[in-house]
Amino acid sequence: MTLHTKIAGYADPSLHAHGLYIGGQWEKGAGIPVLDPSTGEVLAEVADASVENALRAVDAAETAASQWRQTPPRQRSEILRRWFQLMTDRAEELATLISLENGKALADARGEVAYAAEFFRWYAEEATRIPGEYRHTPSGSHNILVDHEPIGISVLITPWNFPAAMATRKIGPALAAGCTVILKPASETPLTAYAMARLGEEAGVPAGVVNVVTTTNPGPVTNAMLADPRVRKLSFTGSTGVGRILLAEAAKSVVSCSMELGGNAPFVVFDDADLDAALDGAMVAKMRNAGEACTAANRFYVQAGIHDAFVEGLSKRMAGLKIGKGYDADTQCGPMIATKAVQKIDQLVSEAVRRGARATTGGAPLPGSGYFYPPTVLVDVPVDASIAHEEIFGPVAPVYRFESEEEAIRLANDTEYGLAAYVYTRDMKRAMRVGRGIETGMLGINRGLMSDPAAPFGGVKQSGLGREGGVTGILEFMEAKYYAIEL
Repeated sequence: MTLHTKIAGYADPSLHAHGLYIGGQWEKGAGIPVLDPSTGEVLAEVADASVENALRAVDAAETAASQWRQTPPRQRSEILRRWFQLMTDRAEELATLISLENGKALADARGEVAYAAEFFRWYAEEATRIPGEYRHTPSGSHNILVDHEPIGISVLITPWNFPAAMATRKIGPALAAGCTVILKPASETPLTAYAMARLGEEAGVPAGVVNVVTTTNPGPVTNAMLADPRVRKLSFTGSTGVGRILLAEAAKSVVSCSMELGGNAPFVVFDDADLDAALDGAMVAKMRNAGEACTAANRFYVQAGIHDAFVEGLSKRMAGLKIGKGYDADTQCGPMIATKAVQKIDQLVSEAVRRGARATTGGAPLPGSGYFYPPTVLVDVPVDASIAHEEIFGPVAPVYRFESEEEAIRLANDTEYGLAAYVYTRDMKRAMRVGRGIETGMLGINRGLMSDPAAPFGGVKQSGLGREGGVTGILEFMEAKYYAIEL
């Protein structure tokens, strides 16, 4: 049995249904083909939601809202904990499914499942620790009581690059806070979202608390939900361009927004860095999910004294990666999500090369079926090339030379984005000094992986608003209510 026919084993009833999930009911449908990026072949079709379907999902979320917000925190916690356990128990099936529809290497997919499940475990614990406050006013005239209440029905929009983790990072805190949700996953990777909804059902999530709709008409569908006065929260992960449009739409109804948007992460290596450690970190920061990550190192700034050795080491490691179908056991770099992704990467690389850049490995799309672009290292890249300012979202590492600490900070900040940054040096005073100088929401010091469910994830500038994960993540789905109490 091939993996493409085996997809039926994931479809029904064990992990997901090829239809909308509204009010605890599965509604079969078709209209959205789901492709395998490794081959370009169709894996399955899922339902294509209309505006009417989306508003029925809001109805279902409203019907469930009152009971869910009154459900004791411990009970909500136990449901999330069971959901974590089910994801852990089905980890290999989920990882294979992610690899099939997303294309990422199976090892990456396994890592994503473990990471995604942790959000349910973390927020299972946070559900019982929702903060409050009681104190006297400075004047002594009365007491202040601050409570935190669920913000209400929440629309969650997730991207294709981490179809499990981006969903759990939103669903976990929303449910822990007492909110009901409508999840709209990317149409490229809907199967994982439906699989997790099925597991949520098994975990005991009441009907209507989690609803899932897929659509090829996201603008009108999302706008209709945001215009509904019952919807009070939008949590979006995606491009800055789409984020700006959604912010404008949400403003019409004054809907609270959390936005995790684009990135253009600098990776700064100083002369005193441990070269091998920097190369290890570079491979993680660049090649997680084949570079299709908002936190991916996008610009490598290496001090002059270590530059050539770093380029040689990085080129050797990138050239040695095994390229193949995501679900092949030995694959280290899978395909991109779609043909247009390969075309964008190729345009950025080609423009840089025309302007004097040189590829030390890779540098051109691979022939054959599937959407493959090889791991690529570029040197002699002009700092004003498009690739230095646009999110690459692929396995390409442009390396730039710098001389001084001040120059490194200036180059790192030469972007409208500010999501993530990386610094490698043995001097911790320098690391903290440079870290304070770089305009970013997250900083990895001598570490190429920073994402953690227990930490606040988010950016500054055009990289978004609010934070996901950590203690602060649950507060994004709550509103503070102040009681003035007479003494």
